[in-house]
Amino acid sequence: MRVIAGRSKGRRLNAPPGDSTRPMQDRVKEALFSSLGSVVVGADVLDLYAGTGSMGLEALSRGARRAVFVERNRMAVTFLRKNCEAVGLGGEVVPVDVARFLAQRSDSFDLVFVDPPYADSDAEVGRTMAAVAGRLRPGGLAVLHRKVGSALPETESLVLVDERRYGSAQLWRFQKEST
Repeated sequence: MRVIAGRSKGRRLNAPPGDSTRPMQDRVKEALFSSLGSVVVGADVLDLYAGTGSMGLEALSRGARRAVFVERNRMAVTFLRKNCEAVGLGGEVVPVDVARFLAQRSDSFDLVFVDPPYADSDAEVGRTMAAVAGRLRPGGLAVLHRKVGSALPETESLVLVDERRYGSAQLWRFQKEST
């Protein structure tokens, strides 16, 4: 696993041993970021269920203004902090549960990556996406990574703008309606 493009292209990222994290495959990440294009440049990014920080670090490497990483697993947080330091582009690591973060913080973002554990129920993911809608700026994007066969979450202020399948991975891209 590595940073694919931008200022930190080629930097290797480390993950904790075992299956406590499930980093997005490089080919899937590359396809996603290619489809996002210049949306990333200057964006405030939120990486939920950050694991190794792969998504937020890729965004920073490609010109995002800032990234906030939310991860509750202590071992993953250790690797996440080391990856942020190794890449050298900053980033705020918040070691809390995603639901708590979304309930307590009031800052807003242009781009949110949501990569919950595959074991999370569709109902849990739906609640998370509803909370994410409250953190997105008008016109902002949320990218949800789930396993193929998961239910598409519906939220009132998020509109599905793209969906892609890569092997067993399903990516949905939502946009917050402009006010």
